[in-house]
Amino acid sequence: MRADNGGANGSEVEPSDSLKTFGAVLKALREEAGLTQEEFAPRVRYSAAYIAKIEQGKRFPPTDLPTRAEEALGPVAHKVLKAAAKSLTKRSVLASWFRQWAGIEEEAISLYAYECRAIPGLLQPEAYIRAIFDRRLPPASEEQIEREVASRLDRQRVITAKQNTAFSFVIEQSVVARRMGGRHVTEQVIDHLLEMGTRRNVEIQVMPTVQEDHCGIDGLMYLAETTAHQWLGYTEGQRSSNLISAPKDVSVLLQRYGKLRSQALDCRATVTLLEQMRGAL
Repeated sequence: MRADNGGANGSEVEPSDSLKTFGAVLKALREEAGLTQEEFAPRVRYSAAYIAKIEQGKRFPPTDLPTRAEEALGPVAHKVLKAAAKSLTKRSVLASWFRQWAGIEEEAISLYAYECRAIPGLLQPEAYIRAIFDRRLPPASEEQIEREVASRLDRQRVITAKQNTAFSFVIEQSVVARRMGGRHVTEQVIDHLLEMGTRRNVEIQVMPTVQEDHCGIDGLMYLAETTAHQWLGYTEGQRSSNLISAPKDVSVLLQRYGKLRSQALDCRATVTLLEQMRGAL
C-alpha cells in the first residue's frame, strides 16, 4: 500500500465521477434558473471561480452549499443537491492507495505525526500544497493539480470537524527553514502553523535543528488511535509505504514518538521559534 500523507511523494489522483456528476447537476439547476455563474455565486456567498471549479468537478462542494442554494434555485433544487451530495465522500477524490489510511484518519480519536520531509498534509496552507505539486516529477497537468489540491484541503476539515480528536505534530525545523515555494509561501506556512497551534485539540512542536539526542533517525511516522482504542501506524519512503498494525511494531513507534515529543521544543517555545523564523525571512 502507498499513501500520500502530505509530503512530496504525490501520485496522480483518479478522476472522480461522483464529483463530476454533482458539478453537472449544479450547473443544470443553475442554468434552469436562468443564472450565470457570476450571478449565482454571490447568492450563495462564494466566488464565481469557486463555483466554476465545483461545476467542473475540481473542488469538493461545501456541505452547506445545498442549503445556501435553496433561495436562489428553489426548494426542489435544494432536495436534488442534497441527494447528490450524499454520494460524495472525502475519499472520492483520493487515490485508491490512500483511501485506507484516509478512512483511519477520519475516524481516529488521536492522530500523531512526526515529519522530517515536509509540513504534514493536515497543516499545509494552499500555497504550500501548490508549491509541492508544481515541483513534482513527472510533471502533473493543471487538472491533476487542482484535484489534488482540492482533496488535500478537504482532508484538512477533519481538524475542525473533530474537535474531540487530539492532534499532535512534531515537525523538523529544517522543513520550515527550507522555504519550499519561496519566502511568501513560507510566511503563509508559519502563519498557518501559529494559527492552528491555538486550537485546543492541536499541539505543534518543532524539533530544533541541533538536537544531539534525536531519536527520529529512522524517518517520518504517523500514528492513529481508533475508536476501539487500537493504535495503527503508517510510514512512507520513496515510492513505498506501510500500514502498521502489529501491536509490537506499533508499540515501537509509540515509544519513539513519545521520546520525540520530549526532545522537541514545547508548544510555547515552538511559537517563539516560529515567530523568530518569520521575522528573519
